[in-house]
Amino acid sequence: MKRIVVALFLTVVFAVPAFSQMDMPMQEHMEGHGHMMEMGSGMDRMGTMMGMCLENAEKIGLSDEQVKKLTPIHREMEKKHARFKADLKIAEIELMEIMEVKDFDLEKANAAVKKISDIKTTHHLEMLKSMKEARTILTDAQFQKMKKLMPMKAQKKPIRKMKRP
Repeated sequence: MKRIVVALFLTVVFAVPAFSQMDMPMQEHMEGHGHMMEMGSGMDRMGTMMGMCLENAEKIGLSDEQVKKLTPIHREMEKKHARFKADLKIAEIELMEIMEVKDFDLEKANAAVKKISDIKTTHHLEMLKSMKEARTILTDAQFQKMKKLMPMKAQKKPIRKMKRP
């Protein structure tokens, strides 16, 4: 129960300010909240890696047959990611609607937070499955070339320290 309350609190602290200006993309709102967006940005990177792999097929040394196998996997990943973004946005809006009233229903908010978490987890697992499938098509040498084009590890921004007055 304590975890649920903490998760809900964090959602309120980070989500409510983000919804105050709905005309800005969610990524801009959450930019400074590293851990909360890591999974989403990591999943974006997976699709981007495959796209780069296809765009650089000659550099990596992909055969026509490999490109034919990778292309539908990449397209399916793009479709799944588009559905994920839409489902996530809707779930976040639903949470915002629940929390609009001063004395919001904690059980409804808890269910909405769980729904958001489930959407993210399902998407993450789907993307990992697609990446696993795509990587079986590549040779070890091609995989190493792909990694050099776009390293898996994200560049982390240094944490800005607050200046004391």
